[in-house]
Amino acid sequence: MKKYFAILALLIIQSSTLFAQDVVGTDSKISIQKPSRDFVMLELLYNGWTNKPDTVHTGGLGRGFNAFLCYDFPIKKSHFSFATGLGINVNNIYLDNQKIVNTDTGSAAVARFKDTSGLSKYKLTTSYLTAPFELRFFGNNENRNKGFKAAIGLRVGLLVGAHTKDKYSVAGSTIVDKENTTRYLNKWEFTATARIGYGNFYLIGAYNLTPMYKEGSGPQMVPFSLGIGISGL
Repeated sequence: MKKYFAILALLIIQSSTLFAQDVVGTDSKISIQKPSRDFVMLELLYNGWTNKPDTVHTGGLGRGFNAFLCYDFPIKKSHFSFATGLGINVNNIYLDNQKIVNTDTGSAAVARFKDTSGLSKYKLTTSYLTAPFELRFFGNNENRNKGFKAAIGLRVGLLVGAHTKDKYSVAGSTIVDKENTTRYLNKWEFTATARIGYGNFYLIGAYNLTPMYKEGSGPQMVPFSLGIGISGL
C-alpha cells in the first residue's frame, strides 16, 4: 500500500502547485484570476459485480476509493469543458464462505471460486493506475464550487496490483493469509462513468466495459461502482 499513498501524496502536491498558479497577491489581498477547475477528485464507492454466476457468492459491503488529479479545458465560453488526468482506483470485494484458487497448473487452469467454511473474512483487492476522460457541464462557469454539475466519461485503468486476504481461526488463534497475484485478471479496464452533483459534492456511477477476468481464465463478471465524491481547487 505504500506506493499508493505515495501516488496520492504526489497528486496532492501537484494540485497545490496548480492552485497556487491561479492565485495572485495584490497589496496583501488575494484574488482568484481563474475559476475552479476541479483539479482534485476524491471518491468513496460501493463495489459489486454483474453477470455473476450462481457459483460465486459475495458477502459484506464491497467498497473502494478513487483519487484523481485532473486538468480542465474549457470549451470556448460555454458551460462545457473537457477534462483528463491521472489517479488511483482501489476496489475491494468480499466473498461469503468462498475463496479464490489461483494456483492450478496446466493449460486449462482458471481462477476457481471454491466453497469453504471457517473463514471469518475473505476479500479480493484490485488496484489500478487510472486516467479519466470527461465531458463536463457546469451550471455556474464563473464559480464551479457552486451550482449544478454533471459529467460523462471514460476511465482507462492499468492493473498495478491484486491480492486476496483471508482470515480464519486455528486453535483459538487468528490466522491471516495474503496472496499477491494478478494471474487471470485483465491487465486493462475500460469504465463508463456518469457524475451529477451540486457545488463540491456529487454522486457517481461507473460500469466496466470489460470483464474482470481474461476470457477463458475465470467467470466473466463485470465490475460496477456507485458512490459519492468531492471535487475542488
